[in-house]
Amino acid sequence: MEEEALLSIGAFARRARLSHKALRLYDRHGLLPPDHVDPVTGYRYYRPDRLAAARLIVRLRGLDMPLADVGQVLAAPAPEAARLVAAYWDGVERRHAARRELAAHLRIHLLGDEGILDMYEIQQREVPEQLVLTEQRHITPEELPHWIPAALGRLLPVAQEHGGVFGDPFVVYHGEVNEDGDGPVELCVPVDPARAGRLPAACRTEPAHTQAYTRLTKAQVAYPQILSAYDAVHAWAQRESRTTAAAPREVYFADWSEIGPADPACDIALPLAD
Repeated sequence: MEEEALLSIGAFARRARLSHKALRLYDRHGLLPPDHVDPVTGYRYYRPDRLAAARLIVRLRGLDMPLADVGQVLAAPAPEAARLVAAYWDGVERRHAARRELAAHLRIHLLGDEGILDMYEIQQREVPEQLVLTEQRHITPEELPHWIPAALGRLLPVAQEHGGVFGDPFVVYHGEVNEDGDGPVELCVPVDPARAGRLPAACRTEPAHTQAYTRLTKAQVAYPQILSAYDAVHAWAQRESRTTAAAPREVYFADWSEIGPADPACDIALPLAD
C-alpha cells in the first residue's frame, strides 16, 4: 500500500478531531486499526475514507457510550446501528430518571421525611372483594425485579384457564424487603369468581376494603426510591388518623415493557380500616 495515498496519524487525528492517544486506544480495542504501519519507523497511516468511522466514534463517545457498544454500532449495518444507538440512549434515559428519583428520595430521607407529602398525591378508592391466584416468596431487593415478572408469567396462564384476569395484578408486602428483611412477598392475580371453576390450591379471597394510594411513574418504582412513596402513604394515614387494615401493596396496571420512565406504572396502596 502506497503511503502517499494514506494519511499520517497526525493528519488523520486532526481531521477526525481525535488525539493520538485516542487513536491508539481505539486501535487496541479493534475499533479503528491503522491501514498501514511502517515496519521500520512504526508510523501509522490511515485511508481517508476511514474518517467517517472515526467521526462516528467521536460522536458515540460524546454520548458516553462504552467502547464495547461502540464496536457493535460500527460493525452493524445502518438500520441495526441506528437501533443500537436508540436502545443505548433509552437505557441512559431510564438510568438518569431512576437516579433523579433516587436523589429526591435521599433528600427527603436526610431531611427527616420533611415535605414527603408534598411530593406525592394521596387518594382513596374502594376495592371490592377479589378472588386471587397467589405465589409467595421470601426475597431480597435485588431478586424482586426478576421474581415479579417471572411469577406473573406463571400465574397469568392459570388465570386464563379459569376465566381470565379480572383486575390489576398486585404485590403484597407481608414483611419489609430491604437490606435487613426479605418479606415474605405475595404476588396476586385476580380472577372472576363466577367463571373460575376449580382453582389451584394457591388462591385466596382478598376482602373488600378502602385503599389510600399514590401513583408512581416507572422511574419512581425502582428500589430504594420507591420507599419514599410507601413512607408518604403511611404518613398520610397517620396524619388522617386512619388505621391500617392489611399489608401494603403495589398495584401494577400498565404493560411494563411498553411504557417509558415518565409514564404511570404502579400504585403504592395501603388498605385502611373503616
